Amino acid sequence: MMPRRPGYAGQRGVALLEALIAILILAIGLIGTLGLQVNSQAALAEASMRAEATIAANELIGVMNNDLDHLSDYAVAANATPGARLQDWHAALAEHLPNASVIVAVTPAAGTKRTAVAVEIRWRRNETAQQNRHRIVTYLSRSA
Repeated sequence: MMPRRPGYAGQRGVALLEALIAILILAIGLIGTLGLQVNSQAALAEASMRAEATIAANELIGVMNNDLDHLSDYAVAANATPGARLQDWHAALAEHLPNASVIVAVTPAAGTKRTAVAVEIRWRRNETAQQNRHRIVTYLSRSA
């Protein structure tokens, strides 16, 4: 039998305790990392939807620029149903942005040949998320 060293009995289980504390610290770090991952995924989804809104608004402005004789037909008030000229564009928008709504204001600039066009797209990622809004304002006019 080996002789016991003084104070050895008080050291029993210390390695196990140190291992448990290390595991606890590691678990806290992993939980924090998972939380950051979830937040980054949500931010990435919001950025993707904002990019879709930008692309859709620019596409609509391009279509309107090629149809200057009918600009007033593109106007849509808040919570109104888009007209015939916007139906295809609005259907494509609804595929990319959940719960999307559109406001298009077409305002001829007084004393000029320019027309102000404001396209506002609103959407919610899900029912509990806050409403996002993307707005583009531009002026359209005929070339001289």
